[in-house]
Amino acid sequence: MLEDSRINYIELPAEDLESVKLFYQEAFGWTFQDYGDDYCAFNDGRFDGGFYRSSLKSDSTHGAALVVLYAGDLEATMERVLSAGAKICKPIFSFPGGRRFHFLDPNGNELAIWSDQ
Repeated sequence: MLEDSRINYIELPAEDLESVKLFYQEAFGWTFQDYGDDYCAFNDGRFDGGFYRSSLKSDSTHGAALVVLYAGDLEATMERVLSAGAKICKPIFSFPGGRRFHFLDPNGNELAIWSDQ
C-alpha cells in the first residue's frame, strides 16, 4: 500500500549503467530491472528507485539532494563500498546523533552512509 505524501522513488543519473549496477549490487546487494538501454530500476530490499543514462552527476555541492543510507557498522560498510569501487569524498565524521561518511559511486554521484553507533 502506498502512503500519501511519502518519498516513493528516487532517480539518479549514470553514464555507464552496467558499472553502477555492479557497484550497488556488490556494495549493498541491490537488485535491478532493465527497461531498455537507457534506464534500470533498483530495489534495495525496501525502497525502489532507478538510474537513467546521463553524463550528469548528483552532487550536493551543486545543490543536488543527498541520498543517505543507514549502516549498523559504519566502518565495515565503508570497507565494502571502497572494495566495490567507490571513492570517499568525506571521511567519517561525527554529527549530533551519529557519524557518517560521503562517497562517490562509479558515476560520481555523491551519497552518504550514517550510523547511530
